[in-house]
Amino acid sequence: MSHRAAPPPTNPAGGTPARQPGGDVQEAAVVVENLAVKRGKNLVLEDVSCSIPAGRITGLLGPSGSGKTTLIRAVVGVQRITAGQVRVLGRPAGDATLRHDVGYFTQAPSVYRDLSVVDNVRYFGAMHGKGRSDAAAALEAVGLAGFERRKAGDLSGGQFNRVSLACALVSKPQLLVLDEPTVGLDPVLRADLWHRFATMAAAGTSLVISSHVMEEASHCDTLLLLRDGHLLAQLTPGELRSQGRTDDLELAFLRLIQAAEAPTDTSGAETEGARP
Repeated sequence: MSHRAAPPPTNPAGGTPARQPGGDVQEAAVVVENLAVKRGKNLVLEDVSCSIPAGRITGLLGPSGSGKTTLIRAVVGVQRITAGQVRVLGRPAGDATLRHDVGYFTQAPSVYRDLSVVDNVRYFGAMHGKGRSDAAAALEAVGLAGFERRKAGDLSGGQFNRVSLACALVSKPQLLVLDEPTVGLDPVLRADLWHRFATMAAAGTSLVISSHVMEEASHCDTLLLLRDGHLLAQLTPGELRSQGRTDDLELAFLRLIQAAEAPTDTSGAETEGARP
């Protein structure tokens, strides 16, 4: 967990150096500081601070209702925030200059069913000044080469989701934010997508991927663990296994939650027998 007493210094390139799990310092693609989001009388996110490293896969994990989608919306600049700040690629989240640098895959696919696969991707590409070759490259990246002329509405559910992903990729964003992209996909499709995400990260794209399936945490370089609107921890999968004292990532996460909620005595130590 990375709460700060003061904002970190900005480097000459405009990014922010961030200390990641393990002690390495590298440029951050996203810096969130003391973020709070209130919806009505309910505090959806409370005092969330973290740094998301550039050129890596960051997993945003937690049960349904933990605030994952709200945090993602804050990062892409479409969420009204109550307090704090979010900086993306060295600029305020939602800044107009980020339009071509941030790709966003929502839980509801943004695809026109009556258009062909390639026309969907070309349409979104045109909004970013991209051409036919860029659309072809995006379809190749998600494994839809050969399906270009099919109507999007005639595809299977997994293929339909991939069209939406291609639409997010066509602008060649520096930061790609994906809200539960593997929901409803069979294990083979999920494994293929994670392989493609890893390839993109290796090429320099920064990815933020939310999921409520803890087994997917093993595919990420760093993890943000959310619970009831609070950031429990930012750590690597290896560190989660170590702190949870198990190789089972779901059980490790549960133990982290139990440790955070365990009662303490007046000296601040955990009550005897509180840990599982």
